[in-house]
Amino acid sequence: MSATTLPTPVVHHEGRIGLRGNLRHIGALVRRNLLWIRQDPESMFDAVLMPIVFCLLFVFVFGGSIAGKGHQHEYVNYVVPGLMAMMGMNIAIGVGTGFNQDFQTGVMDRFRSLPIARFSVLVAKIAVEIGRMLVAVAVLLTVGFILGLSVSNVPGLFAAVGLAMVFGFGIMWIFLTMGVVMKNAQAIQAMGVLVLMPLQFGSSIFAPTDTMPGWLQAFTDYNPLSSLADAARGLMNGGQPVGHDVLVTLVWSVVLTAVMAPIAIHKFRTKS
Repeated sequence: MSATTLPTPVVHHEGRIGLRGNLRHIGALVRRNLLWIRQDPESMFDAVLMPIVFCLLFVFVFGGSIAGKGHQHEYVNYVVPGLMAMMGMNIAIGVGTGFNQDFQTGVMDRFRSLPIARFSVLVAKIAVEIGRMLVAVAVLLTVGFILGLSVSNVPGLFAAVGLAMVFGFGIMWIFLTMGVVMKNAQAIQAMGVLVLMPLQFGSSIFAPTDTMPGWLQAFTDYNPLSSLADAARGLMNGGQPVGHDVLVTLVWSVVLTAVMAPIAIHKFRTKS
């Protein structure tokens, strides 16, 4: 019998690929992820149905209690910008679980055997998830307008959407890291809910914080979701200064990206 010829190991030189090559790889991986969504349209259910369910639920369950019976339409202007802040957090959980499932099926092992930059795999994943987040925000705003949402500053609306995207970008790096280091998607989802629920309800997303006890108000003051929600309301309809809240949101986004992106890339490179 002839000796079996082993394949020559692939040696990666990510630094020599060049910008054009990296962009081409990211584009190919984005296309791959979009084709996967096309083959599995159920993966878009959270981005399409979650904004509808949350908007209707909070407007008609809590709207009367907060804004007064028969004045739910006024609560729409309060809660919809807050829900925009929440969309990125919930979509981010799907980033981690989907990434982990790709590891379990061996897809990521195949990617890591190719002569491509490691970060291109992660950036392509986030790019597609940002697109899903845009779909979720578009659905949310559509439902909001049907329920009576008013926007007095259209450029401010686009600025609020952009701010939500920037913050969602930073949060997604956390869950990408979790997708690499945690054993299964169920653990990521459980950890995500455990962390995100206090952040979401301990904020100004659903209700003003002035009726909360002092210790909880102190928590909401440092909660980036409160800053993002308040900034979105101010940008869309004015009535309050937004400079501080916008700055806090951007600082959180930059810090999260600067800290978690290198960790996620390193863990992806070294995962056995």
